Amino acid sequence: MDKNLFDILVCPLCNSKLSLAKDEKQLICKFDRLSFPFDEEIPVLIPDRATSLTKAQLDEING
Repeated sequence: MDKNLFDILVCPLCNSKLSLAKDEKQLICKFDRLSFPFDEEIPVLIPDRATSLTKAQLDEING
């Protein structure tokens, strides 16, 4: 993912900075515990497409 683009992406629900998961296949909002997928290398920041994460899943994804 382009660094400049990544720097401006925020969670569409709470506007907090998103982090890239260690597998680089999803963007993570730590505050809302949501995972946003990529579709052909484009982040899909639609809340209905996000996956809810448990604390354990969040810890595992972020390493």
